[in-house]
Amino acid sequence: MKRREFLGKTAWGVGTAWLDSMTLPSLAARTPARFSATDVVTLGKTGLQSTRLAMGTGTVGFNHSSNQAKLGIQGLADLLWAGYDQGLRFIDCADSYGTHPHVAAALKRIPRGKVTILTKSWARDAAGMRADLDRFRRELATDHIDILLMHCLTAADWTTRYRSVMDVLSEAKAKGLIRVHGCSCHSIGALRAAAKEPWVEVDLARINPIGSHMDADSETVLSALWEMRAAGKGIIGMKILGEGDMRHRQDEALKYALSSKVLDAFTIGAESRAEQTDLMRRIAAVTA
Repeated sequence: MKRREFLGKTAWGVGTAWLDSMTLPSLAARTPARFSATDVVTLGKTGLQSTRLAMGTGTVGFNHSSNQAKLGIQGLADLLWAGYDQGLRFIDCADSYGTHPHVAAALKRIPRGKVTILTKSWARDAAGMRADLDRFRRELATDHIDILLMHCLTAADWTTRYRSVMDVLSEAKAKGLIRVHGCSCHSIGALRAAAKEPWVEVDLARINPIGSHMDADSETVLSALWEMRAAGKGIIGMKILGEGDMRHRQDEALKYALSSKVLDAFTIGAESRAEQTDLMRRIAAVTA
């Protein structure tokens, strides 16, 4: 990614308008002297904006549970509110994490138009995806979802095998039910297919310097991500800390993600306000 694509750090003062309602004369601003978790970024060519750091809700997330879900609905809602209060405007959730009710609780205090919501569906047929679209919006208490991804794709031929699911999301976008569609991949074959598929607008990719919980070694994954970048896809990093394998090497992992120049944003799940604040501090410090 060209450095000019990183947008300047934005102050989140009282009365700041967000997303559709905000004006950003600084879209072509100089590269910041340092990165910040609250930098405003644009996801590829989608036009959709978020903060550089997404508040993840799926650490060890599966079977409708996660470390963050275990904080309880109000506990996680309070943590998301605290992040919003510190300038974060991007929430990453999923059906498999069981965190839709928690995000809905947070949205009772967070203005919907000022935050980007990403969620993911395991649906592998058209009927399942239609049902998920309706259910997700009810659970999140929102009339639209900013980013909806096909979750955890592993088949190298997924772009043909699940074309009917992709068509449902294309229709949903045309109706304004979602703003952007894409996928998260859990195999190098699926990732390479996503890189070549024009339908993919945003990809959620596993990336860290030690290859932990990734689709392949870092060089191989980066090659696929650069192909995505060239095609104008938005790229959001995940597993930045290797699902905890780099918990004692956080600065190294963050510096790697920020200096890769291929990620628009990345998601990391904090489990407390102190951890979230420390993470934001580290992001600024490692590129000072």
